Amino acid sequence: MMELKNALNKIIDPSLKKSLGETNGIKHFAYDDKNGILTLIVAMGKKTTNDERELRLNITKLVKQEFKINGLKLEIEENRVIKSITNSKCVFIGVASGKGGVGKSTVVANIAYRLMKKGHKVGIIDADIYGSSIPFLLEIPHTNPTLNNDKKILPLRKDKIETISTEFFTNPSEPVIWRGGMLHSMLENFFYEVDWDKNLEYMLIDLPPGTGDIMLDLKTFVPQAKMLLVTTPHLSASHVAVKAGYAAQKLGHEILGIIENMSYYINPVNKEKELIFGEGGGIEVAKLLGTELIAQIPINQPLHNIALYEIDEEIGKIYDDIADFIIYKTSE
Repeated sequence: MMELKNALNKIIDPSLKKSLGETNGIKHFAYDDKNGILTLIVAMGKKTTNDERELRLNITKLVKQEFKINGLKLEIEENRVIKSITNSKCVFIGVASGKGGVGKSTVVANIAYRLMKKGHKVGIIDADIYGSSIPFLLEIPHTNPTLNNDKKILPLRKDKIETISTEFFTNPSEPVIWRGGMLHSMLENFFYEVDWDKNLEYMLIDLPPGTGDIMLDLKTFVPQAKMLLVTTPHLSASHVAVKAGYAAQKLGHEILGIIENMSYYINPVNKEKELIFGEGGGIEVAKLLGTELIAQIPINQPLHNIALYEIDEEIGKIYDDIADFIIYKTSE
């Protein structure tokens, strides 16, 4: 498929007289080997009828005649060269994990909460489309977002944390069953069609587990994004976390460090530390990826909120240290 993608990048956008490679016009590329279907989302400079027809014809000819792929789903959109949060001085941090169930979204919510408590302007993009939980963790009631006068979506808030999620646009009890192209479009809207505070300092992006389309799309929208990886001490989690880390590095993202969640449990009876999920996973991931283990977070339940820890709680202090680490690393 790399040969096909290289060939597509050589096709000329007739509205700009430049190749799709030069304009970064291939926004989504996915091949379903089982069903023989190629899904493409291509952005062109100016979407006029004649230019779009020419571009569509050239792409279709290349895919079907030269590469013998009969199944083609092609969407052509106009390239949005507009002011957006992606062009600001905001620090973008993707938070990833190798597998689900490691508490990644809880980590995202708490880091954002501590950064906000330190006086920083923070946003969260809930890009874990199939398992969105940020609104629940922040205790934001299910509400349909409204539009401003420019028809931009207004993000919802928890205190001063701005956030957007598919949870706001769907029935909370219904699953999201979307293919890659729809995921790309939704994430694109989160970046370009939301009226984010222009002075945001940190944008945390809660990525889906693993190394799928969303991580590739993140590279397209914010190639400057840095990464945090969340794992547990258990080898089944740390093993796949390494894969997610390698994928991030291959895409050119700097990994700030590793957060080991559910590291241990303090037995309330004898006050001893119990290693319920084993030990060593976070350190091993950090070693293999050439980065550092930022924190080891124990198993516990917040005293005051559903998922957010306050500074008077031990885990709240750990998240406060993580926030300090992020501020230090991103201000270098």
